Amino acid sequence: MKAVKRQPAVIVLVLTAIVFTVCFRAEAQQQNKIPRIGYLGFDLRTNTNRLDAFRQGLRQVGYAEGKDIVIDFRGADGKLDHLNELAAELVRLHVNVIVARGPVSTRAAKAATATLPIVMTQDPDPVGNGFVASLARPGGNITGLSTLAPEMSGKQLQLLKEIFPKLSRVAVLGSSTIPGQALQLREIGLAAGPMSVQLQFLDVLGPKDIETAFRAASDQRAEAFIVFGGGILDDQRTRIVEHMVKDRLPATYTGPQVVEAGGLMSYGVDVTDLDRRAATYVDKILKGAKPADLPIEQPTKFEFVINLKAAKQIGLTIPPNVLARADRVIQ
Repeated sequence: MKAVKRQPAVIVLVLTAIVFTVCFRAEAQQQNKIPRIGYLGFDLRTNTNRLDAFRQGLRQVGYAEGKDIVIDFRGADGKLDHLNELAAELVRLHVNVIVARGPVSTRAAKAATATLPIVMTQDPDPVGNGFVASLARPGGNITGLSTLAPEMSGKQLQLLKEIFPKLSRVAVLGSSTIPGQALQLREIGLAAGPMSVQLQFLDVLGPKDIETAFRAASDQRAEAFIVFGGGILDDQRTRIVEHMVKDRLPATYTGPQVVEAGGLMSYGVDVTDLDRRAATYVDKILKGAKPADLPIEQPTKFEFVINLKAAKQIGLTIPPNVLARADRVIQ
């Protein structure tokens, strides 16, 4: 009996293996083409609604996370010295664009790359901080959104004055290392003169400075506080609020998250709107636009939030005309 020839079967198996390998490689290459976004933040554990807003913005311009786009999140957990390392890591991952949440994140991303596109979700003074040449024509690899709104700081002081017409001494809690706060302080100073209000700037660079700042404010008989946001001030907001309640002092903040944590009131840029709008920059860049040609956009939405429970804790009654202007009231 003659042996059966198996060459055709072997050929079929070889061809099948080749086809399978080619298809597998093609699929892998297709997956590799999915754009990757690097998302860098000082502390992503706080203000998670901002991440939700960014994701919502991506969906609005047609991206499904995990399908049309991949996001690599990197948060420094409040440790400033980790940001540069995380930014460099995103560059090594060959992401298509880095989204920087806040000035310190933008600075870290700028130090890591001069060519990879960077989108700022917020910055109080992009030109002054050296990130862009001008708002109209950024000129480099950075673009995005600014919180530049000089009238905002004066508005905070005005609200305190409306609640306390006899207000004459206000302490300003800030951090000199946070970009843009010098501009905020200057604007408050311009507003304070006509209102006959004396300002006392208290520099908080670490947790230990909080107790020192409140003692200094007490020594100068401060009647109210304006608290800037960012960095250590956000990280220590619970301690700051506790001090305000203990000393029965009214305070206004730049972000609603502090009011939600027990602070009295906030007036500032609606940063969740900026995070949502940042997605449109990502979309334009992925479609070929250059950051140098995308103008910096300024805020268009502001939010005034009041916490009535906090007001009751310090024995304060908010005037009806101020309460009526609040965008949100926490009972």
